[in-house]
Amino acid sequence: MTPHSDDSNRRAAAVAEKDVAAPADPTAVGRELAATGTILRIDGLRTYFHGDESVVKAVDGVSLDVPRGRTMCVVGESGCGKSITARSVLGLIDPPGRIEGGHLWWHPDPEAPAVDLAGLDPRGDAIRQVRGGQIGMVFQEPMASLSPMYTIGDQLVQAIRLHRAVTPAEARELAIAQLRRVGIPQPERRFDAYSFQLSGGMCQRVMIAIALSCDPALLIADEPTTALDVTTQARILDLIAQLQEETGMSVMFITHDLGVVAEIADDVTVMYLGTAAEQGSVTDIFDRPRHPYTQALLASVPTLGQARKERLAAIAGMVPSPENRPVGCPFHTRCPSVMPGLCDVTAPAVRPLGDRHAAACHLLDPGLQRPPVTAPPAAPATAPVAAAPPAAAGAVPPATEPLLSVRGLRMTFPVKKGFFGRTVGHVQAVDDVDLDVFPGETLGLVGESGCGKTTLGRCIVRALDPTAGTVLYRDPDTGAAVDLARLGPKELRPYREQVRVIFQDPFGSLNPRKTLLQLISEPLRRIHSAKLDSTVEDQVAAMLRRVGLRPEYLRRYPHAFSGGQRQRINIARALITRPRLVIADEAVSALDVSIRAQILNLLRDLQDEYRLTYLFISHDLSVVEHACDRVAVMYLGRIVEQARTVDLFRGPRHPYTEALLSAVPVPDPHLRGAGRRIRLADELPDPSAPPPGCRFHTRCPHRQETRCDTESPALARAGAGDGPAHLAACHFSTTLALRGVAGPTGDEEGTRP
Repeated sequence: MTPHSDDSNRRAAAVAEKDVAAPADPTAVGRELAATGTILRIDGLRTYFHGDESVVKAVDGVSLDVPRGRTMCVVGESGCGKSITARSVLGLIDPPGRIEGGHLWWHPDPEAPAVDLAGLDPRGDAIRQVRGGQIGMVFQEPMASLSPMYTIGDQLVQAIRLHRAVTPAEARELAIAQLRRVGIPQPERRFDAYSFQLSGGMCQRVMIAIALSCDPALLIADEPTTALDVTTQARILDLIAQLQEETGMSVMFITHDLGVVAEIADDVTVMYLGTAAEQGSVTDIFDRPRHPYTQALLASVPTLGQARKERLAAIAGMVPSPENRPVGCPFHTRCPSVMPGLCDVTAPAVRPLGDRHAAACHLLDPGLQRPPVTAPPAAPATAPVAAAPPAAAGAVPPATEPLLSVRGLRMTFPVKKGFFGRTVGHVQAVDDVDLDVFPGETLGLVGESGCGKTTLGRCIVRALDPTAGTVLYRDPDTGAAVDLARLGPKELRPYREQVRVIFQDPFGSLNPRKTLLQLISEPLRRIHSAKLDSTVEDQVAAMLRRVGLRPEYLRRYPHAFSGGQRQRINIARALITRPRLVIADEAVSALDVSIRAQILNLLRDLQDEYRLTYLFISHDLSVVEHACDRVAVMYLGRIVEQARTVDLFRGPRHPYTEALLSAVPVPDPHLRGAGRRIRLADELPDPSAPPPGCRFHTRCPHRQETRCDTESPALARAGAGDGPAHLAACHFSTTLALRGVAGPTGDEEGTRP
């Protein structure tokens, strides 16, 4: 046994003694926290879930400090214990989970003793006074967190009256003032609205209003912007920063988006498998990352303005299950610098690297005698995927006939009211869209939530029957063209195998009652009436192997897989029929940054191998820039700009595109506050009554009333040049000097070429 093993044993014994020793003096702890400016100290927290056969160590000894008046970001992949840590602070751990050890020192008043929240009864009055009154919480899914049975006002009034001695009338006035405070327009009217009547961004503002209704000293925000588009995310981040400046509250912000971290964080804690891998200031983490996990996370992020890369630097494998924690360093099974005989045996100590900067890694031990490397790292959680030859960076498809031509496509939904369902209006979800997709290319489709992207994709695959227009699909083998919009169910069957979909939600899109064999073979059985025999089983096994999953998983059910693995299953199901066109509808938006890199690399490899064509629907512009050859921008049911990716990102010709690009968080804290963001009005116009003239004129910073308010611009060529046309639907596309993103050399493209 090495000396480091002895040190580890002594540290473990010390922790064990601490758990059984007499509790620390709250007054002494309070003085220490006051001296260091700390409002919350998480010290050796261990939260376990006890099952019938095993114990899941979701949080296993994490320690971090939340400074007073500052923003602490907690980052890491799904399964690393971030949300469980936050829920432990508020006593929101449901059975069979419980806090097994450690302290949660809460110290809102510098003159008072500290309170150990871990020692309070999670159902008692003391923790209820803290929960909501002193610490507010914003959850990830606002639509799921707000009750659809009660109005927004009812839920806000309930939170206020729970902690304040006010009358119902006074609580109503406070609630309306709170809605106004978080930037909700017409708060008196929205007070009586239900959550399903509001957009996702508005619901998240309501959640923030509820969390801040009693002016808490600490706001815990658990992935509050993950499901939001870039403009809505930017407004929520601005709102939290503004409220923090006004009230002086502390913020504990949980996220896996490193761009958001660079935008808002003062301090950062990187968690891995229930432990703190690295901690430091935001500049320490981004400029001087010392832990291999932190370095790998930063390397896997696609950023705006870079030249299109061939492959992203993905982290091998998946986060192990907390039920089967690796011995030694938790990260050693995925670490490229693993030292067998040490990393897989002994847990590393946390080593100070400077002011507030520390990391837990054996590589940081200056006196370490590194043993020779005699074995490679443990096998990743998924089978390796052979890399196909990458496509040329920024490739543009040759001038051939398009694989898919959409012309004049419209999709109208009736608006019904009353007991008899009388139609009182119509929503133009897709309104006169023209679009071409060429063989072998990836066409990105971007825009805010509610602009019609997903509806357009569903019309193309005939999950919806379009109201008008044509969807002309050209068979690459025969050259024959057919209008998919006019085919009946039986006539569509041959094309169901050529045009497939990868869905957004890797959890909700898989039937939990079916095995992988049943799920992936289903398209073969539906389209070709194939029997579930050994031939089909061999096809499914081969496809599983191709997407990086092991064939022995055939008999497993979806619940046995992580989010990234489920998305691989979705990809396998989409490609089992060997399609020509794949609609990827937000296929990576729900994934961690490291898993997202794996899936993007996989999609490119499969495109090269199977000669696939992608329509890539996304609201993440950094991913679109990396993955797509051309980009189409949608706004309120219409295409407002279309161009090669490099042209659109460096020189946008529509003000809406410029605003979208400016709202993308850049993973560089040194660019924070550079004044690049263009702040649009909060809400999209009502799609059932779109504004006359240019549909963007109600939010456009370049609006000219004499023309924009009355005349609708056509989608037309916005400039001269070789290659595919740069199209924009703006009256002033050739004269406006709009700002793009920085090029590969760091220079800003802000004027017309």
